[in-house]
Amino acid sequence: MSSTVVARAAARAAARRRPPVVDGWGLLILPGIVFLLLAFGIPLLGMGLRSLTDPSPVTYLEAFQTRTFLISMGYTLQVAVVVTLACLLLGYPWAYLMHTTAPGVRWVLAGMVILPFWSSLLVRTYAWSVLLRPSGVINFILLALGIVHEPLTLMGNTLGVVIGMTQIMLPFMVLPLFAVMSRMDPDLVPAAQGLGARPATAFFRIFLPLTLPGIAAGVVLVFVVSLGFYITPTVLGNARSPMFSQHIVNQTTVLLDFGLASALAVILLVVTVVLIYVGSRFASLGEALGFEERRQ
Repeated sequence: MSSTVVARAAARAAARRRPPVVDGWGLLILPGIVFLLLAFGIPLLGMGLRSLTDPSPVTYLEAFQTRTFLISMGYTLQVAVVVTLACLLLGYPWAYLMHTTAPGVRWVLAGMVILPFWSSLLVRTYAWSVLLRPSGVINFILLALGIVHEPLTLMGNTLGVVIGMTQIMLPFMVLPLFAVMSRMDPDLVPAAQGLGARPATAFFRIFLPLTLPGIAAGVVLVFVVSLGFYITPTVLGNARSPMFSQHIVNQTTVLLDFGLASALAVILLVVTVVLIYVGSRFASLGEALGFEERRQ
């Protein structure tokens, strides 16, 4: 009996190590690969070549020696960190509520998270400008209730950028968290409480550690995507404190310096890839999203 079990385990391990067989169905991915090469690969290659040849690789030296670009990169990283923390603080309770509530309410909460994907990012950003402007809805309510005596500056600064980006990026935090929570054994926390653990102890000692892969995946997703935002900082932010992507657009559309714009874009791409690589050391996005099983 034991030898049979060992043989089956060895066969499963060999099957996992065996490379997948590509049959006729594998050819269906070729159109997608061709599209990615045409839409992304070739433009990225052209951008990289232009950054080295228009006029020369000295363009990168100019980019690193310009204090404005360095400050903007630091500001971009700072905003991405704040947005990531805000999404984590808002998204974890929301995902936890989706996990613990009844199925009917769960669908409503999930719909409220996914619904913004059905509208344009530009529309959502301008909707926030209507809410946050000095004569907007939020200041009107605050003034009508007597909470403030003059309109608050809720946009045209970092606060407006963080609010707009947090609302847009929140689903990228909630969905990985809920994916991890939904695969957990629902009897773990009740078992801990049955053994005498208080609800808070069971949560922090049992539930929270098991959701760390989802937290790490959500943090990586939100932080990396936040680095490339352009529309929201342009509409809700301050032109005196632009994010790095705004400098790229400015070099392209206003100054017509395509060589420097390409170099800045390559720098942002390299920073993003490095951060993804570092984040992948701590989080498996496929595992958090349910695309692969946890390796034992």
